[in-house]
Amino acid sequence: MSNRTEKEFILEDNMWKVCLRLSLPAVIAMFLYGLNTICDMIFIGRYVGEVAFAGVSIVSPLTQIPLGLGSLVGVGAGSYLSVLIGQNNTNIQKRLLGNSNTIMLFFAVISMTLGFLFLNPLLSVMGASGQELQFGSSYFKVTLVGSIFWIGGLTYNMIVRAEGKMKTAAIMMGIGMIINILSNYVFMAILNMGVEGAAWGTNIAMLAYVVLFLVYCKRGSASFETNEYKLYYDKKIIKEIVSLGIPSFIMTIMTVIQGVIILKALNTYGNTTDVAFYGIAFRIMNLLMTPIYGLMRALQPAAGINYGAKQYHRVIGFYKVFSLVAFVLVLPLWLPSVLFPNEIIHMMMPDASFGVERVSYFRFILSIVPLLCIVLTAMTFWPAINKPKPAMLIGIGRQLVLYIPLMIILPKIFGVPSIYYGSFAIDFLLTFIIVIMIKNEFKELRNLHNHVLN
Repeated sequence: MSNRTEKEFILEDNMWKVCLRLSLPAVIAMFLYGLNTICDMIFIGRYVGEVAFAGVSIVSPLTQIPLGLGSLVGVGAGSYLSVLIGQNNTNIQKRLLGNSNTIMLFFAVISMTLGFLFLNPLLSVMGASGQELQFGSSYFKVTLVGSIFWIGGLTYNMIVRAEGKMKTAAIMMGIGMIINILSNYVFMAILNMGVEGAAWGTNIAMLAYVVLFLVYCKRGSASFETNEYKLYYDKKIIKEIVSLGIPSFIMTIMTVIQGVIILKALNTYGNTTDVAFYGIAFRIMNLLMTPIYGLMRALQPAAGINYGAKQYHRVIGFYKVFSLVAFVLVLPLWLPSVLFPNEIIHMMMPDASFGVERVSYFRFILSIVPLLCIVLTAMTFWPAINKPKPAMLIGIGRQLVLYIPLMIILPKIFGVPSIYYGSFAIDFLLTFIIVIMIKNEFKELRNLHNHVLN
């Protein structure tokens, strides 16, 4: 499908049809990506053991930082690109990727430098010690070496999605997943490289994303002039990319801080088994939310291109459609996990025994997932219509005002269970707040729509 045809399809066709065509490959791509992270931990659980699983679980929040930086550039550049396509602004389009490359290289150098300098102090703050510390440190050091590929791979894939080419992005992610699994098997099962093998497998997969995108550009498949090997420094473009992408990064950083505090609490008031169990619960919850993540990526070009074209009534309609479809797609994954938690948990660590109480925690924390369809689509919706501030305020407020204080105080009083119950209460309240904010946003968009008609 050509760029013009794709743009016309998003601007003119039935919204349910647009949602289906854009979201199906995006959901598959994100599910493959989520399944990939689960596979990494399955290899670690089976070939290294519970202590290694706990060590990698401890360092997992830190591995989100390069992904957060990639999301910053990818969401920012992608949101900007969608609006530019809607506006037919080809002059900025052809300089977008060169400026994105500059930001990516800068972030890669900063993340590697700070990561190697502060890794062990951060792990100590999180309560890691002994073998847990060794496993976590070994895993993260390897990921730091490949940070440019983590940032670049995610950025480039998001730019392809922003063009509306969800199928192409899904194929790229599928290839990356296959490469990751094969690499993990070779490095861990055959070469016995332990947690470092898992990290190298991910690095190679992220490199594959970068290479696939460069081939995609070289073949002229992109819908805009890419100049993929150039480095540009246009202050206005960089400012726009960063401002649109910063809410996504803030969410990631807040999640990192949240993870640090939770893992510190688990190490203080629990034990290695509690840490390993939280690692399982966190990854399975993320896997269940992959349909929402896919809908988020598909919503961005649908809302952004229509917003750029001043079709505000379709912008509102797309948010409603995508949120409802996200809810429908989550249910088939969510229900089995809630009904049969033991079977799901033992897929990752077949020999572990976590007890009835921990399984009840697992069920409780998963119960919030359907409501997150509203929350997460909103966090994409605002940057897509060139309004990053609400998403940024929600991301900061959730963590600084609610999550961090409660996760410090509650475990001291109520112990490990309060981590799971408190998380549910926070996200339930957040859903209520976002519903009110989205209603107000719709009112403003309807006013703009009426103004255009008049």
